[in-house]
Amino acid sequence: MSHRVFNLPNFITVSRIALCPVLLWLVMSSDTRLRFSGFALFTLAGLSDILDGYIARRDDLVTDLGKLLDPIADKLLLAVTLIPIYLISQRGGPLDELPWIGPLPLWVLFVIFGRELLITIFRAYAARQGVVIAAGWSGKRKAMFQMFFTGAVLLWYPLVDVGLAKGWDNWLWDLGSMGLQAWVPIMLGFALLLTVYSLIDYLWSYRVVVGIRD
Repeated sequence: MSHRVFNLPNFITVSRIALCPVLLWLVMSSDTRLRFSGFALFTLAGLSDILDGYIARRDDLVTDLGKLLDPIADKLLLAVTLIPIYLISQRGGPLDELPWIGPLPLWVLFVIFGRELLITIFRAYAARQGVVIAAGWSGKRKAMFQMFFTGAVLLWYPLVDVGLAKGWDNWLWDLGSMGLQAWVPIMLGFALLLTVYSLIDYLWSYRVVVGIRD
């Protein structure tokens, strides 16, 4: 493990955190071009999450700070996209609802953010005992499917705007829109399952923190 705190992976992670306010503004915009920009920035942020982890492992630049910052960046990225998606889907307009879902149910936010809150509290408690809980396999897969769902929705909104404005009505448009419509609820289902599973996995894997031993 590297002892250099100010390294490239940590810089990428901090940059991802710094971009969150800009992403929030883009996602909440009703301008089609800004919405596309929000999708592009979200995709870039997701790729940077993969990149910083790869560089940290390849160059032996893994630090305790990076282990703490990376999940914080993921949580902020989730908050500045998922909460706006919920608010937009509640507006009641025919173009605001999610494919096959309609308005995003409030309980979805409770499940996702409730899990993040519990893990954050657990991490803080573990840190006080000198245990750093890094993102594990289940947490990374959970984050991946959450990003797949969120990215699909962020692409869906501006695509529908453009499709209606251009009057697109052909088999290619129908096929693409049907595929994206199916992708959204499927990704949400996997994201919710892994959200619950990863919570159980983390608590069990680090049960020694709360005094439970084999």
